[in-house]
Amino acid sequence: MFRILLRSVAGIGAAAFLLGAATPGMAQGSAASPQERVQLATKALQGWYDEQTGLYKTTGWWNSANAITTLTDEAKIEHSHAFDPVFANTFQMGPKKYAAFINDYYDDEGWWALAWIGAYDVTHRPEYLAMAESIFKDMSGGWSDTCGGGIWWSKERKYKNAIANELYLSVAAHLATRAKSRADRKEYLETAEREWKWFAGSGMINSEGLVNDGLNAKCENNHETTWSYNQGVVLGGLTELSRKHHDAELLFEAKKIVAATMASPVLVKEGVLHDPCEPKCGGDGSQFKGIFVRNLRELNGRAKVPGYGEFVQRNADSIWADAKAPEYHLGVVWATPYGDADASSQSSALDALVAAEALQ
Repeated sequence: MFRILLRSVAGIGAAAFLLGAATPGMAQGSAASPQERVQLATKALQGWYDEQTGLYKTTGWWNSANAITTLTDEAKIEHSHAFDPVFANTFQMGPKKYAAFINDYYDDEGWWALAWIGAYDVTHRPEYLAMAESIFKDMSGGWSDTCGGGIWWSKERKYKNAIANELYLSVAAHLATRAKSRADRKEYLETAEREWKWFAGSGMINSEGLVNDGLNAKCENNHETTWSYNQGVVLGGLTELSRKHHDAELLFEAKKIVAATMASPVLVKEGVLHDPCEPKCGGDGSQFKGIFVRNLRELNGRAKVPGYGEFVQRNADSIWADAKAPEYHLGVVWATPYGDADASSQSSALDALVAAEALQ
């Protein structure tokens, strides 16, 4: 089966990519339906896919994990297996860069663990779940008693930040609902509970209800930038934990972070997400906003809140207003001026388009 999938992966770039290909009669401009928007944007994203590496040209290692996750979300919503060859190819070729998807950064590892959990959800291939569990085991080695707990950002063990710990929470919570043995599910659940207890009391959630970047040398909130993705990953972790824990308080905490985000004049401008680095966000910031919307969609699926759907749709419409044939490249900014596009900005914007499609 694996060889069959690898043979079929030939031509999964832009032109021959099945799900991304425009269909006869498809509306090409602003009149495109949510599904048509997703298909056109996906075709553009796959134009950057490199079959030889299993990664995406124009962007980095962790961004490629997020692009794969975007595809898994799209596949789940559309009940499609068109991306299975992409997953199989990346699973084989990606480790040529970092063996077993493990490197020196625990947050990078968390992104790949979530990507393989998503691929497992679509394909039910046990090796994908096993890979996620293997990655998570390495992440667990980053836990220490410094600052009372939590994992380090990197294996240099010098900085405890929000994103690594939010990912640790989310991966543990997702594994707690998927691991095969009862003992493993129990261990993952206990890990997720421990991580959330520590994170909630760490001080990284500030007085405005937003998550700052991390802790300083005194184990206090460093008051660094409240990036959009730091408001997002925790939503997915709490949403998934609530499925196993059945605690309404977890969803309440997630909704408080959403409310703070939507009320922030720094993160939302005229109803559209914005990060302070725009329009020049480098290789990292161009990925952030889609991560927030992806996790907001997960939360909304678990606990629908008036306004979430309208927010997603407003962002999707604003993104698509700059989408032009034939490329349909989507920039780092989601409103005028839209800025440059690459695989990172494309997959990030595609997260919002997928979320809008899910609303349908």
